Amino acid sequence: MELWYTEKQTPTFGITAKIRETFVHEKTEFQQLDMIDTEEFGRMLVLDGMVMTTIKDEFVYHEMVAHPALNTHPNPKKVLVVGGGDGGVIREVIKHPGVEKAVLVEIDGKVIEYSKQYLPEIAGKLDDPKVEVLVNDGYMHIIEHKNEYDVIMVDSTEPVGPAAPLFERGFYQGIYEALKEDGIFVAQTDNPWFKADLIQQVNRDVKEIFPIVRVYGANIPTYPSGLWTFTMGSKTYDPLEVDESTIDEMDTKYYSPRLHKAAFVLPKFVEDLVK
Repeated sequence: MELWYTEKQTPTFGITAKIRETFVHEKTEFQQLDMIDTEEFGRMLVLDGMVMTTIKDEFVYHEMVAHPALNTHPNPKKVLVVGGGDGGVIREVIKHPGVEKAVLVEIDGKVIEYSKQYLPEIAGKLDDPKVEVLVNDGYMHIIEHKNEYDVIMVDSTEPVGPAAPLFERGFYQGIYEALKEDGIFVAQTDNPWFKADLIQQVNRDVKEIFPIVRVYGANIPTYPSGLWTFTMGSKTYDPLEVDESTIDEMDTKYYSPRLHKAAFVLPKFVEDLVK
């Protein structure tokens, strides 16, 4: 008998993948957590029925959350990742030798536990000496830590369940206050095919708080529509003014110095959303 996993990305559209094995099917304190092995994308973390990461395409998302911001800030020493319990963004953050400390705040400790067990390629740097892992509410951590971080990265699920507050204007204001005077933040902001209203709302909210706001994109096959956006808010530095010759080549598969500015060139229909 064949077994298939289907994510209904909208009420009328979804993606499906043939499953080799199910490792975890558990209702945690916060969400439904599934860890499965698929024929096409390898091991896959699913939260509340939504694909969070897969072995095959995880590098795109994790690199694109981390490197555009870290290569825009001239000297990022202390970095916060909100969410991201799979550890992929942390893995990319500590590739930057100037980063002295990377703090991960994940609300659901089970995500961390099972990612270490089943996704070691992604979670393998969570025990690095530079990394501090906190099982806590990222929203409250932001509120309680003022003027502390050079870069803050919001690696959240879609705006449902425990992640819903991470898409509110008050959260972005809290991020602004938790950043140092020249700080930068970046958040994943979903896809323009199915969530255009969300992208517009986030863009409006962030523009009311940060003087420099840029939206960029990447192709992630297992995320709804495949076209994914990220929003960067900066107090001082503009990612479009970065000289690509100053960006060091790193061990990456998607991001590169040449891609840094190119990622901010959006399809016109997406550009129109964030004017």
